[in-house]
Amino acid sequence: QDRPPITGIAHVTLKTNDLAAARQFYGHDLGMQEVAKRGGPDRVLFEVNERQYVEVLQELKGDEDRLVRIAFETKDAKKLLQFMARHAVKTPASVTKNADGSVRFRVADPENHEIEFVQYSAASLLPKLPAAGGADDRISKSIIHGGFLVQDRAAEDKFYKDVLGFDEMWHGGPTDDAVNWVDMRVPNGNNWLEYMCNTRNPSVRTRGVMNHLALGVPDANAAYKQLTDRNAKLTEKPKIGRDGKWQLNLYDPNQ
Repeated sequence: QDRPPITGIAHVTLKTNDLAAARQFYGHDLGMQEVAKRGGPDRVLFEVNERQYVEVLQELKGDEDRLVRIAFETKDAKKLLQFMARHAVKTPASVTKNADGSVRFRVADPENHEIEFVQYSAASLLPKLPAAGGADDRISKSIIHGGFLVQDRAAEDKFYKDVLGFDEMWHGGPTDDAVNWVDMRVPNGNNWLEYMCNTRNPSVRTRGVMNHLALGVPDANAAYKQLTDRNAKLTEKPKIGRDGKWQLNLYDPNQ
């Protein structure tokens, strides 16, 4: 096997039309610190941990998708690009080297979701939190999965499973005979990608449910209390999902 390791989710990039409202949600309510010197007037990185962040871009127009891309960490971006090219994936000609020392490239999966692969250097890792003299207000310290709408599970499997080595760890639906959700774990880590199946012509709200990121917490009910204490806008309470995990669904200002 000459495919370099893919170890987990590096970041999730979203669009907003109100960066101030996004700062209230991700910064105040969820307690994520902004990454200094790596953003800009229309781009903010909210740190989850030194290897993961949520990137928010102020460029949303109308009813377009809010999810821009999901990025995965790899140990060797250049070799992974070459590996994917050999397996008939349309790739850029070369990787991009960034000022912070990271190396990355982007591709489109069979359903045109933008996927990025990033290789960190020691310099490109985010600062360890909490920052000097600052409190650690994070509700969560890890992104455990990201999900998006999938219309053709077989086509997606050819990309994620057959080429990249993702492995199905669970599938289920609202009833025992339905398969609406398929959890595909990265080949060399514990994070996963969730296919959200069987949804046609979704509204903006439904797309917001399907195209999502999940933050891991030790106790969903304790997280609910923290968010309540911060006067976060909550529309649901913690519940046990079909996969047996406690979950609390939140919606950012752009749903």
